[in-house]
Amino acid sequence: MKFFLLFLLACASPAQAMTPSFTRGTMNSRTESSTTVTEAYEIVEYSTGTSYTMTGMNIQWEGQPGPDAIYSQIDSSAATQFSETYLGPGIASTTNFTRTTTIDSVTTSISVFTQ
Repeated sequence: MKFFLLFLLACASPAQAMTPSFTRGTMNSRTESSTTVTEAYEIVEYSTGTSYTMTGMNIQWEGQPGPDAIYSQIDSSAATQFSETYLGPGIASTTNFTRTTTIDSVTTSISVFTQ
């Protein structure tokens, strides 16, 4: 039996590697991606000085208008409107918001090769 196996091995031809042979080909590729970005904003505006505003009608005062001025009505039987606003140093306003952006992309490519 050993002799028979040795005989078969001796008679067998050596193995040969096969190399594929082609003249041209193509390859298709598709890549999809999605990115989500969330941004949170907090905007704080500061005032470093003071601001005073007074508006109205049928109002009188003496001296300069301001937070310490004394205002009085000119005609008590007439319509009267009065408004004053004082803004001192500090935070003038605060704005908060969140923004979410989603970016979807698709890349398709084709490769052509020849030999």
